[in-house]
Amino acid sequence: MAYDEQLADRIREALGDRGDVDERKMFGGLAFMVAGHMAVGIVGTELMVRLGEEEADAAVDEEHVRPMDFTGRPMRTMVYVAPEGIADRAALEGWVRRGVSLAESLPPKA
Repeated sequence: MAYDEQLADRIREALGDRGDVDERKMFGGLAFMVAGHMAVGIVGTELMVRLGEEEADAAVDEEHVRPMDFTGRPMRTMVYVAPEGIADRAALEGWVRRGVSLAESLPPKA
């Protein structure tokens, strides 16, 4: 599955000059790893955000957000954000910041 290259560029811009970011193809799209942990990614035209279980539960009540159900079964720690929910820079940066915050809170990868 192809992913939105323009969205990838926008995410790169939102992540700035961080030295701990790595990009990996996964979920049929592209994932952005921060300090070895997945923070955000792209599947098709949607942003996927790793939030942790409690924040993901709360986030699905927000407009343009749904549980990530890549395998047909919802992943309780991740959400999809539709293109309408990340149309402007501030909205995308907010979601990226939330994913990065979770990644930074996890134990360092060996």
